[in-house]
Amino acid sequence: MAAYRDPVRRQRGGSSVVDGRGRQLVEADVWRRWSIGWHVFFFALLAYATAASLIDDAGSVANVALRVIAAAALGAWYAYWLIVRGGASRGGLVYLAGAATLWVVLLASHPAFLLLGFGVFAPLCLQDLRWGLAVVVLAAGGWIWQLVAQGEGISWPTLAGIGVFAAGTLLSVAYVATIVRQSRERQRLIEQLDATRAELAVAERQAGILEERQRLARDIHDTLTQGFTSIVMLLEAADASLGADHPSARHVARALRSARENLAESRRLVWALRPQPLDRAGLPEALDRLTRELSEETGIKAETVVTGDPRPLAEQQEAGLLRVAQEALTNVRKHAHAAAATVTISYMPDITVLDVHDDGRGFDPDHAATNRTPDGGMGVVAMRERVHELGGSLEVESRPGGGTTVVAELPARGIGSLIPAAPSERR
Repeated sequence: MAAYRDPVRRQRGGSSVVDGRGRQLVEADVWRRWSIGWHVFFFALLAYATAASLIDDAGSVANVALRVIAAAALGAWYAYWLIVRGGASRGGLVYLAGAATLWVVLLASHPAFLLLGFGVFAPLCLQDLRWGLAVVVLAAGGWIWQLVAQGEGISWPTLAGIGVFAAGTLLSVAYVATIVRQSRERQRLIEQLDATRAELAVAERQAGILEERQRLARDIHDTLTQGFTSIVMLLEAADASLGADHPSARHVARALRSARENLAESRRLVWALRPQPLDRAGLPEALDRLTRELSEETGIKAETVVTGDPRPLAEQQEAGLLRVAQEALTNVRKHAHAAAATVTISYMPDITVLDVHDDGRGFDPDHAATNRTPDGGMGVVAMRERVHELGGSLEVESRPGGGTTVVAELPARGIGSLIPAAPSERR
């Protein structure tokens, strides 16, 4: 039987085990530390530029107040968008407009705030290279505007130097943004890989369960079933050779009846572990065979109805629904005293529904859910647990004298999603 294996990878030269989730946590932690470091750098640069502007040229009280208020507003604006909200990717234009306005006001008041522009806009540049281009153009324009405002002439060498500085900055931003984008793409691929590994692990587990069931079915068939068959044949021969008045005839008859019952139970167990009708046909055909056999053997008017467009389900889903139908029809055969029974399989976009209805004497579902059935099986409990293991639900509607309806619902999803669900509805 295939065992579940967690997708882990051991580092070469070490003893630590790092899985995909661990790598994601490490990368997220590294990015968080770098973000904290950048925020600290920005506020330090803001404090330095403000202090430098005040020491170099205090100016009037109004000018000092304007610088302090604008600096405080810029710090609050930065903190709200890049710390509290965790990034400006969703409100880039709003952040850029507000930050650019405050930065221009500070730059107009003193040239010490020029370099602060890169601290303001660099985090936004990493979100999208187009933002980086806009920031570089804005910074270069602010530099030129500052030179003009100071009355200094702008020579061609100065413009060339500004252009080289802008191009170098843009290339640096593009390089860092590419690294960030690749890191995020790598994280996305790791998440997809982890999801695929989890689906493969579940598929391996389900395949192992099916393989083990098939092995048990073969072993039971080759040992118990064959043995009971031989015992039945020997007892039938003994019963035929003994006269009805023979003292041992009554004991042989009882032994023959017990052997036949146990032979039927062993065949039922083999059939439940490995439903052979599914080996040769689809689920609707297998259900139709069940109802035809019930009609031929008991005289009950039984039929199978298919609604919707039939589609192939996961192997364990089809096997589970078939076993539920078998269990429900077995109860109809043994206990319901019904005149008619209908098995309906409905294929809907999101779910597949199996409905088994009979017009028999009915029973109390609450009592049956907590008690064994007369044939020794677990009845409703077994059916409900089987469906819950496949991520579905099962309901039983019945009342004494009012017939019985068993409804099993399974989600229409792939094998990778068939993770056993918590039996929250078990009684």
